Amino acid sequence: MSRRPNTSRRFADGGSIPFVGGLHPKSRPSPLLSIGLVVVGALLIVGYLYHGSGGRSGDVAALNRLDGGVSCTLELQRLIPILKKAYGDSTRKVLHVGPETCSVVSQLLKEEDTEAWGLEPHLLDDVDGNCKSLVRKGVVRVADIKFPLPYRPKSFSLVIVSDALDYLSPRYLNKTVPELARVSSEGLVILSGYPGHQRAKVAELSKFGRPAKFRSSSWWVRFFVQTSLEENETAIKKFEQAAAKKSYKSACQVFHLKPLH
Repeated sequence: MSRRPNTSRRFADGGSIPFVGGLHPKSRPSPLLSIGLVVVGALLIVGYLYHGSGGRSGDVAALNRLDGGVSCTLELQRLIPILKKAYGDSTRKVLHVGPETCSVVSQLLKEEDTEAWGLEPHLLDDVDGNCKSLVRKGVVRVADIKFPLPYRPKSFSLVIVSDALDYLSPRYLNKTVPELARVSSEGLVILSGYPGHQRAKVAELSKFGRPAKFRSSSWWVRFFVQTSLEENETAIKKFEQAAAKKSYKSACQVFHLKPLH
């Protein structure tokens, strides 16, 4: 923990009393004092953003606000109650695929009658104790989603993916999305960014090796048809009804697909 500058000693060494100099028009504040106040203020702001955030997920939320981007994983955490309403019993065993999956899994585990698992598409770094515990228990795993997933067919009732597919080229999407549908028994939910609404960040480039490519809804629909994946009309209708009741509009595109049979 950083130590705050000993301002009281500084004032004593200078032979002056705080704020008394402000009464004299010719007096000027010490440059070191001004720098110290700026540093302390910055630390207080960072501490406020981090406080109560639960670790890295709070960092992501703060960075997204500052950088003007939108995290679909953060958006997913707001959408979980709506997805629970839309999918009902299909949320009894959920797999989340995407960055910050420890935060999503932790939230899902708080839901009644929900078993949650996570798959992180890149190496974990700077994680908190809760995430380390989930990894030790095998609840959260790290795997490259460009290759076959380490799960048997229909291992989960519902698979949800966020902030991962936007970084894959069509070459890998052709393999990865059907794989995600393969391990689901009742449905696949994909959260993708809107074109022009997000921009790739340096941290994302270092993790995924390429900038995000945000595709239009029409592009995704064509892709689903080409890969023989069907949109889940029943789930779409229930999701829209649940979102309308809460007057909620997602900042990301949300697609509902049927599993592979």
